[in-house]
Amino acid sequence: MTDITPFANRLGKNIKHLMKWAKRNGLEAWRIYDRDIPQFPFAVDVYGSQIHLQEYDTGWLMADDEYEEWLAAIIEAVVFVTGFSPDDIHLKRRERQKGTQQYEKTGRAGEDFTVSEHGRRFWVNLDKYLDTGLFLDHRNTRKKVGDSAAGKRFLNLFSYTGSFTVYAATGGAVSSETVDLSKTYLDWAKRNFELNGIDAAQHRIIRADVFQYLQTASREGKRFDLIVMDPPSFSNSKKMPDTLDIQRDHARLIDGAMSLLDSDGLLYFSNNLRSFTLDEDVSQRYEIKDISKQSVPDDFRNKKIHQCWEIRHKAV
Repeated sequence: MTDITPFANRLGKNIKHLMKWAKRNGLEAWRIYDRDIPQFPFAVDVYGSQIHLQEYDTGWLMADDEYEEWLAAIIEAVVFVTGFSPDDIHLKRRERQKGTQQYEKTGRAGEDFTVSEHGRRFWVNLDKYLDTGLFLDHRNTRKKVGDSAAGKRFLNLFSYTGSFTVYAATGGAVSSETVDLSKTYLDWAKRNFELNGIDAAQHRIIRADVFQYLQTASREGKRFDLIVMDPPSFSNSKKMPDTLDIQRDHARLIDGAMSLLDSDGLLYFSNNLRSFTLDEDVSQRYEIKDISKQSVPDDFRNKKIHQCWEIRHKAV
C-alpha cells in the first residue's frame, strides 16, 4: 500500500498555519488540504466541528481491497492530524461532472448545521448533495460584495443558496433580488436570510430561469448598482427551456445583466470552467478587469478553481 506519511505530514503543516489564519479572519469553514500532493487527490475542508473530505477521480485503477485499505488509511490520517472524530469525517467521491450533478442528491440525509464566515452565518449539509451549500472558493468575492453594498440595489443571478445576497444585505444593500431555478436552493437561501435577520420584503427571492428573468427585468425597466453572476459550466435541467453552456452562452448572459446595470454599476462574473475564455466582443463592449488571482482565497492551493471578472460600462 502507498505510504501515506507525506499526506499526513502536509496536512499537519497546513493545519498549523491555517488554523491561526482562519481564527484571525473569523472563519469556521476553510480548506486544510487542496490536492497538494498528486498521489493524494483529496480536498479536505473544515466546516465547524466537521470535516468534508472529497476524493477526486483521477482514473487510477486499484484493486477493490487495496483501494478500501488506502482510503481507510487516509481517513485515519485525517482523524489523527486534526483530532476530529471518525464520525465527523464526511467522505465524498467526486467524479468528473456533467450537467447538473453538483445539485443532485447523494442518497444520504445528512444533518444541517451552521458555520460562521466574516460575521455571517450559513446553513450547510456535508452529506445530502455533492456540494455543501457554501462555495468556499468565493469567500473573497463575497467579502468584496459585503464591503461595497451599502446603499446599493443588488442582483444575484444563479444564486444557489444566496450567500452573496447575505453579504450584500448585511452590508447595507437597500434592496436585492436573488434568482435561481431550484426551489430546493431558494428554500435554503430563505433559511440563510432568516439566520442573518434579513428582511424578506426588502430582499426578494425569485424562482426563474435566468435567461427569462433577464428579458422580463429589462422590459420592466429594473436597475441595479451591483450584480453577481456565477453560472454553472453546463446545465440541462428539465425546468429550463434550453441547455446552458457557459462558453457558448456567456456573452448573451453578460449583455443581459449589463442591460440592468446602472451606468456606474459593477458586475462580478465568475465561472469554474477550466477551459473558459471570455469572448473578445465582450471585452470590446465593456470595461473588463480579471480579478481571478485575488478572488481565490489563501487556503486554496489551486488558483485556477474559478475565473472572475469585474465588468463595468465604458465611460461615455
